[in-house]
Amino acid sequence: MRSQVLSGAALLALVLASSPTRAEEPIGCDKFKWPIVREQAALAAADKQSIAPESALAPGTAALVHLAPVEQAHFALEPQRTPAAASNAAVLKFTAPAAGVYTVSLSAGAWIDLIQDGAALKPLAFSGVRECPHIRKSLKFQLAPQEALIQISNVAEREISVVVMPQ
Repeated sequence: MRSQVLSGAALLALVLASSPTRAEEPIGCDKFKWPIVREQAALAAADKQSIAPESALAPGTAALVHLAPVEQAHFALEPQRTPAAASNAAVLKFTAPAAGVYTVSLSAGAWIDLIQDGAALKPLAFSGVRECPHIRKSLKFQLAPQEALIQISNVAEREISVVVMPQ
């Protein structure tokens, strides 16, 4: 009996050791994968424009977005990650003035879908950390010089600061 218990424990340990674990996000501003000084300063600005959940956002200018309950969001496409029922969301428009790489940075944890030409774009890169003042997440996207939508979902808070910066 004892050998069966040990065999079961060994099997469980093997399964747990080989299971993929979700990596915890690093702690501290220095753990971002790229410099975030411009984005962090923009998100920290006290004079940010305050906007509604379905507003326009100017690239290079941070905004404080007042979010709506996710059930009230008018998503252009279903978010690629299903939003939690009690979360908040927004859909923002902006126009990329030139083709290139842009970062979308947020002050809090959230899911981002960026849409151009009716299709969700895959981020070129993602970086997120905990315990960094004013910035929690930053994603890089390759954009064409035209209108885009930022779908923000799965936000616990009722407000989030957002900035889009060209590289």
